[in-house]
Order: sequence, then structure tokens, then C-alpha cells
Amino acid sequence: MSEDSIKLERTLSLRAVVLFGLAYMTPLIVLGTFGVVASTTNGSVPTAYIITTIAMLFTAYSYGIMSRAFPVSGSAYTYVRKTIDSRVGFMVGWGVLLDYFFLPMVIWLIGAAYLHARFPDVPSWVFLLGFIGITTVLNVYGIKLAAKVNSLLMAFQVLVIVFFVVLSLRHVFAEGGTDALFSLAPFINADSSFTTIAAGAAVAAYSFLGFDAVTTLTEETINPRRNIPRAIILTALIGGGIYVLVGYTTQLVHPGAVFNDADSAAFEIAKTIGADLFGAIFLAGMVLAQFTSGIAAQASASRLLFAMGRDSVLPRKLFGALHPRFHTPVFSIVLTGLIGVVALFLDVLSAASFINFGAFIAFTMVNVSVIVMYFRDARMRGEYNALKGIVVPAIGAVVNLWLMTKLDIHAVVLGLVWLAIGLVHLAYLTRFFSRQPPEVDFSEDDAETNTHAAEPV
Repeated sequence: MSEDSIKLERTLSLRAVVLFGLAYMTPLIVLGTFGVVASTTNGSVPTAYIITTIAMLFTAYSYGIMSRAFPVSGSAYTYVRKTIDSRVGFMVGWGVLLDYFFLPMVIWLIGAAYLHARFPDVPSWVFLLGFIGITTVLNVYGIKLAAKVNSLLMAFQVLVIVFFVVLSLRHVFAEGGTDALFSLAPFINADSSFTTIAAGAAVAAYSFLGFDAVTTLTEETINPRRNIPRAIILTALIGGGIYVLVGYTTQLVHPGAVFNDADSAAFEIAKTIGADLFGAIFLAGMVLAQFTSGIAAQASASRLLFAMGRDSVLPRKLFGALHPRFHTPVFSIVLTGLIGVVALFLDVLSAASFINFGAFIAFTMVNVSVIVMYFRDARMRGEYNALKGIVVPAIGAVVNLWLMTKLDIHAVVLGLVWLAIGLVHLAYLTRFFSRQPPEVDFSEDDAETNTHAAEPV
């Protein structure tokens, strides 16, 4: 078979790639975390999303540059490894691994919180363990449910969001007339401050995880050098626009930051604007989104661990083995499920902060990679001026580091401990940094399993 005959066909337009990126981000998550962001900002959700969107646009620009230079899988891990140093790339990959460990946990935690809000007599831990058990069993059997229903889920999410916004505006109009639809209170109020809004922006970054996932479609995109960078920026921009709009209209309905339960605040608001019927529809959409996302997130985490085990980055006998019957990395799947049990002792804010620590590490280092490549690669200096090659990525790196300082202190401590463990492991793998670390091979077979909106390592 010739080489040309096994190449992927370039059929995806810019529009198709952007829709993929938006689906990867799971737009309904803005409502899933609304109460948490509102509580953190003291009622200024849209402002937090404006700040985060700006930060993501700087980073998206850097991702676009790197995706043109290195049109391969691996994202931040690959970019840093190829432009800075393989050991630094390993540490970035190790930092993002924290995302993969905690991402399924946050998804299951949000889903359990909303089900508990609807059925308060049932303990939240029952729903949490139910999510973990079902998704773990499905992933062990290798069922690719998330991939099959992705388009349908995206359409349902969009409908739920549209109805939520329309019903919110109708409710506000009925309560206060036309003037009530235009207010600065959701952006800034007496209780909010720059500090609280910045802290909320750091949490809001969770909603953007996966905007760079479109880079995995490079080989199937028409004119990828032009369309992939544009798709990354458009995905971040459109996603941010949706988040700001939904945050604004929802904050109009429920000013301030006082909820019966911040983890499931949007369900409370859904019943306010659409009574029990829309509350039930919203709950169904939220649970469906969390369930399918949980399947995909656990699958992605287990495949990453398998790839690391196969390449001896992690113990090969445990992580690099497949089940003889199901041909799935059972050990990694079960381990991810067990880590999810930690959610019994956490809330959504703490768990999401853990994930964002790893994401900010990756985002920062992608920006730094652009700067390093600008100084090392004469061809890049010929293609980009200093503004594009130095100033823009520098701003992106600084903003991401600034947002990282606004995370929950426990998340920062855990993240630093995790990086320390990674540094010790790297020292072991490289015989105290005297040789190159093993490289994780993100082959096409592995890439096909990465179906969730997580920041790829």
C-alpha cells in the first residue's frame, strides 16, 4: 500500500473545525459552574469571563503559531519539547497529567451536585459513585459512546442554552421592563472587586479547557496552515462570547452570589425562569452532558496513562498493558475511577482549581515556546515581527501566571507538590538529568481515543 493511500482525507472546512472545538469545550459547562464563579466574584460572572476570554485569546494566538510549526499531536507537551528542551517538555506534560487525573472527578462532581439538587433525599455520594461506576464499566468494555453522540449532544446543549437565555430575558423583562435588560450590575457591583473578579476568572478558565483540541484535526483539515490557527482563535472567541452572554443574562435573573447550593445554582435558576418543566429539561441536558463527558474524559486519561506506560515513562507492567479480552487499559481506567472517589471530600471550586493549575502551566509554556522559537528560528523571525513573536505571547504568559496566583491556595500547593513528584521521577528516568527522558508517542491510534475537552499533554 502506498504512502498516499493511507493519508487522512482533507475534508474539514474552517466551520466544521470550529464546531468540533466548541463541542469539545462543552458550552453548557458555563451553567454548570455558574454558581461557583458567581460566589467567587460576588456576582460578577460576565466580567470574569471577559478577563478569561482575553487571556485565552492571547494563548490561542500562540497555539495557532505552534500548530503551524508543528502540525502533530501532543500539543503543549510536544511544543515545549521541540522548542525548549525535552526535560522541560516532560515537566509540562507531567503538570497537565494532573488535569487528566482530576477532570473526570470534576465532571462527575458537577453531575452528582445537580442530581442531588433535584433529588435531595438521595445522598450526593450515591450519584457520584453511580457516575464513576457506570462510566468505568463502559470504558472497560471499550464502548465509545461519547464519540457517537457528540453531534447530538452539541445540538441539545445549544438548544438548552438558547432557551435558558431567552427565558432569562423574558423573566427579567416581566419583572422590570426594558430597562432591566440593560444593567451594569452583572459586570461590577458594590460587593465585587478586582480581587474577587480575578479569582473568578481563574476558576472560569475551566470552561475553556480543550479550545486547542482542534489541533488534532490538522491532517483532516483543508488548508490547515491557514484554517487551524483561525479555528483555535475563533473557538476561544465564540466560546468566550457564549459564556459572557449566558453569564450576563443569568446574573440578571439572580443578582449577587447567594444560592441554596452554589454547585447546582443554575438548576435553581432554571426553575425560576421556566418552572419545573424547563427545570427538568435543563437537568436532563446537564446530566447527559456530564455523563458523556465523563466517559470521554476517563477514556482520554486512561489512554494517556497507557501511552506513558507503553513508552516506559510510567511502570510498563501496570500502565502499558491491555486487557486480553477487551483490549482496553483496565488498570488505568480503574485507577482514574478510584481517583474520582476523592471528590467525596471536595467541592466543585476546589476540584476545578486543581485542573486549572495544570492548564495554566501548559498555556504559559506554549506562550514561552513561541518566544523561544522566535529567537532560535530565523525563518520565524522572517514570518512574524516582534509584536507577534514576542509581545503577544509574553502578555499571554504573564496573564496566565497571574491567573494561576488567583487559584485556591490548596490547588496551588497540590500542583507544586505534583510538579515536585514529577521532577523526582524525571531525575530517576534520566539518571539525574544526564540523558534525555523517554518520549511519549502520540500515534494516530492513541489520538483517536482522546475525545474529551481536556488540555492534551
